[in-house]
Amino acid sequence: MELTVTLEPAELRPDFRLRLFGPGDRHLKLIRDALDVQIFAREGQIKITGGARHATAAASVLRKCQRTLRHGGQVNEAFVADAIAEAVATEDRPTADVLDVFSTGQIIKPKTEGQRAYLEAIARNDMVFCMGPAGTGKTYLAVAVAAHLLKHERARRLILVRPAVEAGEKLGYLPGDLQAKVNPYLRPLLDALHDMMNYDQIKRFMANDLIEIIPLAFMRGRTLNDSIIILDEAQNTTVLQMLMFLTRMGHGSKVIVTGDDSQIDLPEDVKSGLIDAKRRLSGIKGIAFVQLGKADIVRHNLVQKVVEAYEAEAVRKEPS
Repeated sequence: MELTVTLEPAELRPDFRLRLFGPGDRHLKLIRDALDVQIFAREGQIKITGGARHATAAASVLRKCQRTLRHGGQVNEAFVADAIAEAVATEDRPTADVLDVFSTGQIIKPKTEGQRAYLEAIARNDMVFCMGPAGTGKTYLAVAVAAHLLKHERARRLILVRPAVEAGEKLGYLPGDLQAKVNPYLRPLLDALHDMMNYDQIKRFMANDLIEIIPLAFMRGRTLNDSIIILDEAQNTTVLQMLMFLTRMGHGSKVIVTGDDSQIDLPEDVKSGLIDAKRRLSGIKGIAFVQLGKADIVRHNLVQKVVEAYEAEAVRKEPS
């Protein structure tokens, strides 16, 4: 992963650079050796390359040093060492405890044990599958994690993906241009984003290609590095579509797949890619599967009763 810390015009003066970098670039070398990253300073920019977590920690240390110097503070080797320890401790905390994302003025955090296990699985694994009924927060929490990682520059891009149309993505019969055709299917992802970011911020991120919301069919042929990639409604992918999606994952990326395996809209003779993936991939190190249930539903309390009623009906119809 590569991150950039930009120096303000006033910080390009030799005296400021000396205090920031240290005599003989000693501060930069301390950060480099402690976090196993590469640091290059050129033309008012400090480029940091390395693993996502360590690069993010290094950038955090440099920004803290910048802020301290701007306010007239002193930066020495002891200060840098303390800043490194603080950044590493912050990066090592479980995601479930540090989501720096708000909705309606309240910080977004897990409300059930299942949701906490889900967020901890995301923190510890690069590929996570989450299945559960409507209202359990599968997609909402995934988008919240993505917004958190984007905000803290632990991911370069956020890619939100959905099967555009159930059972085959046949868009031609819908009215309007391509954007009008796919917008209804991507709307739930946009709704979640709008809860966590203001309109201007989302518009700016999308214009700068930091956030992309696309139909699944548009993922072919791409490799996505240093990104957090969310596939929603994954129960409506075919086996080949799921394989295509999972193999888009590049270096430094994290993939979250969500779906409700009780609401598959594919034809009866087409196997769900989500269910197939669970069968094939369970037990592989670095891949986690999380199952949420009725106890994790956090919408209106009637939603839980609706789910229970439909499940009871399905059980009665099962052959004995």
